[in-house]
Amino acid sequence: MKAQIITIGDELLIGQTVDTNSAWMGAELSKIGFDVTRITSVHDRHDDIIEMLQSVTGNTEVVLITGGLGPTSDDITKHTLCEFFNSRLVVNSQVLQMVEALMKKRGLPMNENNRRQAEVPDSCKVLTNAAGTAPGMWFEKANTVFISMPGVPVEMKYIMNQHAIPELKRKFGSQVIIHKNIMTYGTSEAKLAEILTGFEETLPSQIKLAYLPSYGINKLRLTATGTEPSEIHALIIEQVRKLNSLIPDLIFAEDETSFEEVIGRLLRERRMTLSTAESCTGGRIAGMITSVPGSSDYFMGSVIAYNNDIKKKLLGVDNKLLNGYGAVSSEVVAAMSEGARRLMCTDYSLATTGIAGPDGGSESKPVGTIWIAVNSRRGTFTEKHVFGGDRNTNITRFSIAALNMLRKQIIS
Repeated sequence: MKAQIITIGDELLIGQTVDTNSAWMGAELSKIGFDVTRITSVHDRHDDIIEMLQSVTGNTEVVLITGGLGPTSDDITKHTLCEFFNSRLVVNSQVLQMVEALMKKRGLPMNENNRRQAEVPDSCKVLTNAAGTAPGMWFEKANTVFISMPGVPVEMKYIMNQHAIPELKRKFGSQVIIHKNIMTYGTSEAKLAEILTGFEETLPSQIKLAYLPSYGINKLRLTATGTEPSEIHALIIEQVRKLNSLIPDLIFAEDETSFEEVIGRLLRERRMTLSTAESCTGGRIAGMITSVPGSSDYFMGSVIAYNNDIKKKLLGVDNKLLNGYGAVSSEVVAAMSEGARRLMCTDYSLATTGIAGPDGGSESKPVGTIWIAVNSRRGTFTEKHVFGGDRNTNITRFSIAALNMLRKQIIS
């Protein structure tokens, strides 16, 4: 079953508003068995909307539309839909009562613009909206279902959850699509694909594999399609088992679990604590760790030792190390990690020092160089990585590499 999503609004096209609706709708459609083939944004212009509606009619089973249903003159979606479906606007009494009740609850007076929200094309099925004033509308034409909803996310989600999804499930039956994500780190996308060549060749016909790289993390997405949920689940589980046997050293989590969540779970399970000492990452690692609810159970604190004086005064890094090896070195990052663990009395400490750029690099230490250290009762371990990219990309990749090293130390 195919579906398309159309978002309407100039603010989307000029970058003033980020389209989060489409991502959410696409995920929800996938859960009930739809293959989303296209997402399109169009201007708040009559001709553009008509052209888009004409292009999708009869070519897909479902079209979700958001935006342009407000009470002001620039919101033209409803009038355009009325024309496209050869309809006329009529007042829906149920919608009018809901608008009046909502305005009263908010302590606001009704005006003509509010009343117009209750006008809907007479050819549509009205999808009531208890989260706002603009109702959703369900149309059918040439074997295509069109569902128009407000662009306000909370209102769109209400209509989707209360009306659109249940009705689509009833109308289109029982096809099931299941996605399973396997999170990997430690090799390039191309090398990972080479390793998994044989795995891909033996995949059941109902399952597809996709590679989704980001900042060194390669997410493997298994997508299974069928009509029997238990059978599809069993197929997915078997492929995950195979991946765990093929690339155990590269897999760090399943689904959308992040490194910081994995670290938190490992530390909590072991009742251990962590501190960080950050130079080139500037607190990014501490921010990632503390973004996880409950991280105060295991994270004690961080020293952002951006300046060498702080490395010396707070972390106890010997000036001879800084002068002899430079701030970006195995020796200095090791001393930073040892100082942080000593200062905050933790089971593990994680330290970083490097060159994020764009300046500061040299032939021996180019921009993108990072040294990472993990200190624990087992000793101090260091790693060097050299990435290439802009400053923000380097800082992100530095942080992920550091968390992966910490993860490996905890489970070793």
